[in-house]
Amino acid sequence: MSILEKGGNAFDAAVAVGFTLQVVMPAYSAPGGEVVVTFYSKAEDTVRVLCGQGPAPAGASPGSFLNLGFETVPESGVLSTAVPGAFDAWMLMLRDYGTKSLREVLEPAIGYASSGFPLAPRMAKLIGHSKHIFANYWPTSAELYLNSGEVPKPFSLMKNPALAETYGRIVREAELASNDRDEQIEKARDIWRQGFVASAMVEFLATPRADAKGAFHTGWLSADDLTRYRATYEDSVRLDWGDWTICKPGAWSQGPVMLQHLSMLSPDAIDIADFESAANIHTLTESAKLAYADRDAYYGDNGTVPIDFLLSSEYAESRKNAIADRATLSLTPGSIAGAEPRLPEHVYRELERKRHAFGKAESDAEPQPTLPNGDTCYLAVVDRFGNFVSASPSGGFFYTSPVIGELGFPLGNRLQQTWLDSGLPNTLTPMRRPRTTICPPLALYQGEPFMAFGSPGGDLHDQWALQFFLRVAGGTPPQEAVEMPRWHTEHLISSFDPHDIQLGRLAIESSVGESVIDTLRKWGHDIEICSPKSQGRMAAAGRDTDSGLLFGAADPRGATVYASGR
Repeated sequence: MSILEKGGNAFDAAVAVGFTLQVVMPAYSAPGGEVVVTFYSKAEDTVRVLCGQGPAPAGASPGSFLNLGFETVPESGVLSTAVPGAFDAWMLMLRDYGTKSLREVLEPAIGYASSGFPLAPRMAKLIGHSKHIFANYWPTSAELYLNSGEVPKPFSLMKNPALAETYGRIVREAELASNDRDEQIEKARDIWRQGFVASAMVEFLATPRADAKGAFHTGWLSADDLTRYRATYEDSVRLDWGDWTICKPGAWSQGPVMLQHLSMLSPDAIDIADFESAANIHTLTESAKLAYADRDAYYGDNGTVPIDFLLSSEYAESRKNAIADRATLSLTPGSIAGAEPRLPEHVYRELERKRHAFGKAESDAEPQPTLPNGDTCYLAVVDRFGNFVSASPSGGFFYTSPVIGELGFPLGNRLQQTWLDSGLPNTLTPMRRPRTTICPPLALYQGEPFMAFGSPGGDLHDQWALQFFLRVAGGTPPQEAVEMPRWHTEHLISSFDPHDIQLGRLAIESSVGESVIDTLRKWGHDIEICSPKSQGRMAAAGRDTDSGLLFGAADPRGATVYASGR
């Protein structure tokens, strides 16, 4: 809000928020991660996508991992690092669409990193879950996040002086190089990919580093990878649905899943007045399973995804006809031009095992330790000039990779969202992007921008966002819509290592009511009852096309979502 009140636009504000989140929410977003932005520029009168999802390093290939004994790309350590894309993407958007200087958008992040900020309870909890990894394997992380070996208390003052110095030095060097705003931004991009930041990253990865299990490896990321990388703009993928149009990133990401899901739901097929009915939930769940099955079979950064066909009304009708009265336990991608879809080999084995085990008690075997369950960030900004920004910064989580001490941040692990099987659309390929789960939506109403909205949530956020959108499209006020009960299916291939599948699983907030849950269970769903207001963290910002008034909506879930306007 301070950026907007100082005359900045939505792009300036989004950049400042993006960098500040890297400081105050380091388990959700970090400089070593990525960002994807769907935005509307009033000046250009168009929706575009900014891709800050870096590709696989040139040295990373299926053979690289298979030779080390991996069947999948591991979740933790330095091997799963894609080229960091967030910094370059934010700088590109600032240069082309913002108005503020490099110093002005970085000052809030530098200030919080140097002077401190109250540590959010969720961050403290995740540090606690990671304490043994820090203490045993990652001394640079322990130095930053632990207080003399102990977990900091919620709301205690947390600082990151190394990150403050990293961003402060970038600003100082850029200002020494030029007095011109755009040239300073370009200099900052150059410092990141070829200056002291790039040198520190490459030197850190040249020394073997432990993963969360204590296995040591060097990283694939090289100086050439960093020098070569540039964030890019591209057209959004769209679906018209009655008077509405939903815009998303393309099928190199998870983006079109929400569009495919929506294409199977005609506006008169969902009863908004009884949205939490068993029939509605069943229809939304079964159609989601079909959309995610297509994602897993066809999406990837290979340039050959037949997205026009996948979003066609004819294909949607054929998929809708596959929805039965009982919950399916199959993973069923559709057929394209008679071709047989193919999934990773281990998925077929896992599906067979899960089918045999479905409905039976779990094994009494000792559970294996897992990494803490982190998340992503989401932000929405709408300004008085008519610009809209819907952004999902993510990656570089402190519990998956060790901190680079002199820079104050770890690197990301997005390569785990690729496959090592050959010949798949999402097979790990040098200099291609992993099929990222971050893919923020933006909605138009009768051709005019209406709302930026979204949530963190990996594989699942598109389901929550769709439920929110359907309620708003049906006439529910956004804040009321964001507080209503939610559910999601986990009957999909997890994008995160070890890529589990929860066959038939429907996780549902108990507030939908016992009778609804009992009916869904009778229809064959494997029900997981969740506490009320526990799924996702939706946020939205928009402009009412009739009144012209700006509005916001903030989810009470997680107690970390806020809407601010003036």
